[in-house]
Amino acid sequence: MSPTDSIKLVFLAAIWGGSFIFLRVAVPEVGPLLTALLRVSLAGVALLGFATMTDVQMNWRHNAKSYALVGLFATSLPFSCFSFASLYLPAAYSALLNSTAPLFGALFSVLWLAERMTPRKLSGLALGVTGVGVLVGAGALVLDAKVLLAAAACLLAAGCYAVSSIIVKKTGRPSGASGGIHPIAMATGSMLWGALIMAPTLPFSLPTATPSATAIWCVVAMSLLSSAVAQAIFIPLIVKIGPTRAMSVSFLIPLFSMLWAFIFLHEAVGLSTLLGAAIVLAAMGLVLTARHPEPEDALTVEA
Repeated sequence: MSPTDSIKLVFLAAIWGGSFIFLRVAVPEVGPLLTALLRVSLAGVALLGFATMTDVQMNWRHNAKSYALVGLFATSLPFSCFSFASLYLPAAYSALLNSTAPLFGALFSVLWLAERMTPRKLSGLALGVTGVGVLVGAGALVLDAKVLLAAAACLLAAGCYAVSSIIVKKTGRPSGASGGIHPIAMATGSMLWGALIMAPTLPFSLPTATPSATAIWCVVAMSLLSSAVAQAIFIPLIVKIGPTRAMSVSFLIPLFSMLWAFIFLHEAVGLSTLLGAAIVLAAMGLVLTARHPEPEDALTVEA
């Protein structure tokens, strides 16, 4: 993987780590469903404007099935799940559970993309989960029904992200290649389809009181930065470097989530943060240096 791709992964981790902070501020006022709906709708509109300006061909009718599937598994379901979880889980815990996505991705890649689960890759994935566990600590939450349901929602979201990465890998194409769906078209189409899928929830998701300006700006920032910009970067990376490597970004997200929480929410950072960060970076090294088939070898076009 090139240094540029590595930098993109770190940047993605930084802005996705911020999304959990935005959720903790916005969801209690805006509501989980409306937050998710606004997030996917605003991101879709922004991406459509970018796709139009760059002359990306959407081919709506031909690609509708792929857009709808990725929209369901990459936006509607996980955004709703993480919005709900933010009502009961601290940001770092949601980020920790989000880090299981590469485990699902590695498993699904073995099942559906014929990738090999090498000992090095498996060790890196296991070490990454251990690292994020150390990073956020343990035992700080009372495991009641709401907390357990929120944790289950985060795991469901992580599994959805893994499924969507497989769909993108099997239907997308690297930049400049022929055939398949252009990465920006996939990002745009999936966001707009995600908004369409969630549209029926609007009458049931309106808040009882007007949200504050801070909450509204958090939704806007999350939509444009953590969703639109992030998807425009992440989907091409999935096609280029494969789902398992691309989804290893999840290991760094808790680190940035705790960093932003320390800066903006004044949450304390202990020794576990430093130790966990070291373990996470070691895990990233194992996963990112594991041998993978060339992207073209595993790529099939089904759009």
